[in-house]
Amino acid sequence: MAQPTSMIGKFFYRIWKTIDVAGRLLIGLIAVFFIIFMVRGCVKGPDLPTYDKGSVLVLAPKGVLQEQLTYVDPIQEAINEAQGSPIIETKVADLVDAINYAKEDDNIEVLMIAPNALGGAYGGITKYQDIRKALADFKTSGKKIVANADNYSQGQYYLASMADEVYMNPQGMLMFDGMGRFRTYYKTALDNLGVKINLFRVGTFKSAMEPYIRDSMSDAAKEANLEWIGDLWSEMKTDIAGSRGMSEAKFDDYINNFPQLLSDLNGDTAKLALEHGFVDKLMSRGDFRQYMIDMVGTNEKKTSFKQIHFKSYLKAKRPLIDLPSGAANQVAVVVAKGSIVDGSQKEGTIGGDSTARLIRKARQDDKVKAIVLRVDSPGGSAFASEVIRAELERAQDEGKVVVASMGGMAASGGYWISATADEIWAQPSTITGSIGIFGMFPTFQEPANKVGVFVDGVGTTPFAGALNPLKDIDPQVGGVIQNIINNGYDEFLALVARGRDMTTEQVNEIAQGRVWSGIDAKRLGLVDELGDLNDAIDAAAKLAKVDDYKVKFMKRELSEKEKFMQQLMGNAEFSDVMDGLSSDKKPNVLVQGLTKEAQKFMTQMNQFNDPNHAYIHCMCEIK
Repeated sequence: MAQPTSMIGKFFYRIWKTIDVAGRLLIGLIAVFFIIFMVRGCVKGPDLPTYDKGSVLVLAPKGVLQEQLTYVDPIQEAINEAQGSPIIETKVADLVDAINYAKEDDNIEVLMIAPNALGGAYGGITKYQDIRKALADFKTSGKKIVANADNYSQGQYYLASMADEVYMNPQGMLMFDGMGRFRTYYKTALDNLGVKINLFRVGTFKSAMEPYIRDSMSDAAKEANLEWIGDLWSEMKTDIAGSRGMSEAKFDDYINNFPQLLSDLNGDTAKLALEHGFVDKLMSRGDFRQYMIDMVGTNEKKTSFKQIHFKSYLKAKRPLIDLPSGAANQVAVVVAKGSIVDGSQKEGTIGGDSTARLIRKARQDDKVKAIVLRVDSPGGSAFASEVIRAELERAQDEGKVVVASMGGMAASGGYWISATADEIWAQPSTITGSIGIFGMFPTFQEPANKVGVFVDGVGTTPFAGALNPLKDIDPQVGGVIQNIINNGYDEFLALVARGRDMTTEQVNEIAQGRVWSGIDAKRLGLVDELGDLNDAIDAAAKLAKVDDYKVKFMKRELSEKEKFMQQLMGNAEFSDVMDGLSSDKKPNVLVQGLTKEAQKFMTQMNQFNDPNHAYIHCMCEIK
């Protein structure tokens, strides 16, 4: 940029140069910090955390509970943290392992549940139940569990209710909002934009794409949703009431009469929770800290009670290197978590090719006698789903046992990949079924025409250029796609019928895209047994007729670049570097909400990459 000659020009030029230099300097400083901490981490190596005898294990999950953590490139993760928008997740297995270690650890005296930063669970309530089961087992050691939070959301309290003592801030609140199935509907917005949604589907209850063709939920969808949501809500109520030693009637009374009960106490939400037995005592943060100090003593710095966070605890207890098992008999576990997408994908999304590759690796290992497919998925690409299922069936043909274990969700494509397993296990609150199929292809002819963009041409057949998004779909092409979708549904029915030893007519009666809870799925014959992952692993070993075996989790092999970057970023303490670099400015809530919906819409569109445009997805998240 040439330097201007006028006085005003020179003034603004100097301002611009100052900003430019300052920006370059800031980027340079961040880069220097990165290099220093990476080198320091590599040279120094990891220090194993230590903790005193009589310590408290602090179970403080953050973000969303997940079966498998979403893969994020280490550099992108550092950038996300700097911008204040990291992906925050907690792996359920990490919490369960920490609890199990602590049960046998004489140096851990108390377990504390601190759920303030817990944001929910992916795919329903099974993840809460897995942790609750581990907490129930921990109690058999005779050690105490305490819970403390400023406020309790429904999910946070679901965990906290397992504690022997539940505490809350005097200014806190506990309110149960039940379970709901709410979606954002786009039909009018899409109509206003001139976007035409060409939808092809089979199944009365296949409502996954309703938001693109309606502005409200259909009666059929409402009927089906209330059925399975009711089962999940009943599970949660029963669990909480049992943990707190109260009747479900009392629990229902608290919810149904909450406005009046709160009014009677002049709006004191904390006192209301206390009087109805949901918390044992109200304590400020300082009072609770002192209570814990009186219980277990102070830490070395005399600033708080003796404690260790579960993540540090796992570093101290888990082996530094995950050595390969030399056991003669192994049960391989392949985790399929997220939407099913064609091709190879990283953790957090199920790739047809990448997941099949893990199954193939287990199939070709002579030590592996059985494969457990752990499913936590609402479905996705029909083609990718069949790639995965076919690889499992090949393993069966070669003599290996295959058992499907359903986590929070195993619906639509999640059910497809499970359908022909030797046994299917689900948890009572698993969301499953949704046996149906749809195809969707949006076209943008009208908005394109409005800005002066047109498509025209000739072809040797009606199918030449048929799926150009800037022109309408020819009725003949639409008929072909609908026939393909109809055939896909017939294949789905036949697949389930073969796997479940039913007739296609019997399957069709409970299919039609309808979602079921694990309880109903067991009753209807869609699953064999109710139980968690460990139950499914035991069942797989029993079917394979092996008693002495090791469990082997199949993992994607990292590239050399990924290994190098994870080592650098894992050893360097980037959280220290990033402190203070993120903006404190709070975004506009309305803009943030609309932006989130737009991002969600685009993410869904990007994941629709089936080569045949055929999808088996339930879109069955709970809000």
